[in-house]
Amino acid sequence: MKRTELIDLPQVRVLGRIARRTQPQPLFWAASGLAFDFTGSELWLEVEADYGQVGPWLSVEVNGAWIARVPLCRGRQMVCLARELSCGIVKHIRVLKDTQAMFDDPEHLVQAVALHQADGEILPPAEPSCCLEFVGDSLTSGEGILGAQAEEDWSGMFFGAINDYAYLTAQQLNAEYRTLSQSGWGVYRGWDNDPRHAIPPLYSTVCAAARGETARALGAAEPMNFAAWQPDAVIVNLGTNDNSAFTSPEWVDPVTGERFKLRCDEQGLPLPQDRQKVEDAAVELLKTIRTHNPKAQIVWCYGMIGGQLGSTLARAVERFAREQQDSRCHFLALPEVTAATMGSRLHPGIGCHQLAAQTLSDFLSKVL
Repeated sequence: MKRTELIDLPQVRVLGRIARRTQPQPLFWAASGLAFDFTGSELWLEVEADYGQVGPWLSVEVNGAWIARVPLCRGRQMVCLARELSCGIVKHIRVLKDTQAMFDDPEHLVQAVALHQADGEILPPAEPSCCLEFVGDSLTSGEGILGAQAEEDWSGMFFGAINDYAYLTAQQLNAEYRTLSQSGWGVYRGWDNDPRHAIPPLYSTVCAAARGETARALGAAEPMNFAAWQPDAVIVNLGTNDNSAFTSPEWVDPVTGERFKLRCDEQGLPLPQDRQKVEDAAVELLKTIRTHNPKAQIVWCYGMIGGQLGSTLARAVERFAREQQDSRCHFLALPEVTAATMGSRLHPGIGCHQLAAQTLSDFLSKVL
């Protein structure tokens, strides 16, 4: 088979945030990957992976159909993308990383190395109708989209880039999309009240959640070059974990002993002054997003797992729009999960994601 390194295939579109085209090509975030057309009969991807705790998975699509899902082992390996196909017929190939960047597993990393083809040509893919960026937590990472409802293990096998609401929304709109998401993280606090588990500091970087030495050498901590890829819309789906923090135990810094807690009153309702902290953090994130994406529509979504912060986040969006005189910022409530649409790990399953994607794609169709 003919082996061609990724750096020598400029016609291959790299999906997801990257610092630059490099060899090999890191795939940091969930739904990062490769997209291209292929006219041959057989094709393999040479890939390198590593991890300490949570193993990465890849999904393969051919002509928009989900063909394979592959767990990656440590080291260099081959993944079959297609075989026994008619030569001369154009097939659209897409490879997506199912697992998110793993903040607590610095060794977790996937790098695309080369394509091996038996015959045919590798061609550029069709241009998308629009570009979307999704900023969120486990809902955007596709946690719980796979597996039985009873599953509770913290495992990469229960994350899926395919069939979550971001994937389905992009599919509806024929969009190229990127994600920036971390399970358990919030706009102000993580579910466990840990102040380090807040998404806003990550936004201006390529992927600061990937903390390993190799990832950093590949540009993960570098400032993101926003001019190289401008989305038509940025969708934020944060607040679910901030809501959980109000009912979770305090977090104590193991070094300083400082204590952190979002508090409730005697009736179990979030204290107004702590709601305000979440609102302020949301407004600041909106300012950051707008600075880097001056022409994009911004949609803040909330509600797939319920919660008491919908009014707080809606108020943040309204305040940002008023103070910045920005008419392209919106709040959108999403359908809440039910017992029938629950997935694994106490997270929404495919049914809930489908309803969320329909709600979001209908809204985006009106504003884009």
